[in-house]
Amino acid sequence: MNHMNWYAVSPEIVLLSCALVVAMVDLWVTHPRRLPTYLLAQASLAVVAVMQLCAFNAGDTVYAMQNMVVADPMGHLLGLFATIAVMVSLVYARPYAAERDILKGELFTLSMFSLLGIGVMLSANNFLVVYLGLELMTLSLYALVAMRRDHADATEAAMKYFVLGALASGFLLYGLSMMYGATGSLDIGEVYKAIGTGTINKQVMILGLVFVVAGLGFKLGAVPFHMWVPDVYQGAPTAVTLLIGGAPKLAAFAITIRLLVEGMLGLAIDWQQMLVVLSVGSMLLGNVVAIAQTNLKRLLAYSSIAQMGFMLLGLCSGVVHDNTVSAANSYASSMFYIVTYVLTTLGTFGTIMLLSRPGFEAEQIDDLKGLAKRSPWFALVMTIFMLSLAGLPPTVGFYAKLSVLQSLVATNVEGYLWLAIAAVLLSLVGAFYYLRVIKLMYFDEPADTSPIVSSGDVRAVLSLNGAAVLLFGILPSGLMTLCGQAIVKALTT
Repeated sequence: MNHMNWYAVSPEIVLLSCALVVAMVDLWVTHPRRLPTYLLAQASLAVVAVMQLCAFNAGDTVYAMQNMVVADPMGHLLGLFATIAVMVSLVYARPYAAERDILKGELFTLSMFSLLGIGVMLSANNFLVVYLGLELMTLSLYALVAMRRDHADATEAAMKYFVLGALASGFLLYGLSMMYGATGSLDIGEVYKAIGTGTINKQVMILGLVFVVAGLGFKLGAVPFHMWVPDVYQGAPTAVTLLIGGAPKLAAFAITIRLLVEGMLGLAIDWQQMLVVLSVGSMLLGNVVAIAQTNLKRLLAYSSIAQMGFMLLGLCSGVVHDNTVSAANSYASSMFYIVTYVLTTLGTFGTIMLLSRPGFEAEQIDDLKGLAKRSPWFALVMTIFMLSLAGLPPTVGFYAKLSVLQSLVATNVEGYLWLAIAAVLLSLVGAFYYLRVIKLMYFDEPADTSPIVSSGDVRAVLSLNGAAVLLFGILPSGLMTLCGQAIVKALTT
């Protein structure tokens, strides 16, 4: 085995190099819309995406950097989706940022550095590497939230995000340190072996596990660690809200799999019970509180909390009575759910930015009134996104929810059956506020009759985004198969 296999981290090396080049080139860019910087950043991300795709197609699992890094199909597939998510986010963000004087080189370089942190997290096989990637991602996002220095709401959101994010990192780091104390290793694989011996101090492990789950709950925005989500979503510039609510969700899912499944599967009965509490609490609070919201970004924040709760259901049912037969199917359904949720989130916030204009933020739900009369096409696209978030056919959100529910029902355990029923009932509650948005677009008179002005690339990508949500809903098997293959490879190597 080559303990210093640089090829295993080649996408991250290329991304780091490109981010530095983008930062240097931007110093000489005078174009008001930062076109050279934008094109260079997008070309760099496209190269990274191709590298991730090729590595996934190769199907190899490679351990490198003295076993601190693992390059496997799951990491490559999530890395591909994360890179595409950042590319799409930058397409939506550029016109919006230009109108608010935050279209600077830092928007592109910090986005690339946050993606680099995501890449490090996706390939982590060591507690320190997990933490290194987490801090690189979150520090970049803190700076992005605070980019509008003259905007009080953005500054307040940055402060809240920083303080609560630091608290979450502290929880996670303390939990990982206790794991190290109990097992004597920082290597995720060695921790798994140590737990399997049954000779470790179980009390110390469970206490450390509580802190690890709390840290992961913060990063996912699950109840009761959700406090930062509504304020940050609302206060941050919408372009940055999308960067927070998109690709980082994939990273949070990845480290949940790395730490809890690959490292602590022997404690699954314990952490699954914790995740059940987080899941039900998130679905309940997220869906109920979202009904009372009038701010669209805040509504989507509570929607995100509820969606993360639903995703956690798949992780709750992997091990039943010490039997891991259904593990691959359960974790694959959660992976499919998180990927399709990010796809839908991109389009939702892209539509909000499309409707915004200089001096006006389309942040209130009432701002969508009569959208069908102003632009029938984009009202249809937004309808597709809302139906997907509600989990209604023929959108991909329906199949995502169905796959998670199937993983619960397949266990044939009464408790999981009741959990599935609760999830369906809470989803019906959530459908109310999504359908309310559709009702406003089609049946209310527009408060603003001005034409919707946007660039051609935004319109094209937003249309493709809506088409993808619909296409994956009609033909979900291809993406589901990819997720299944990635999870199986991760669990067997």
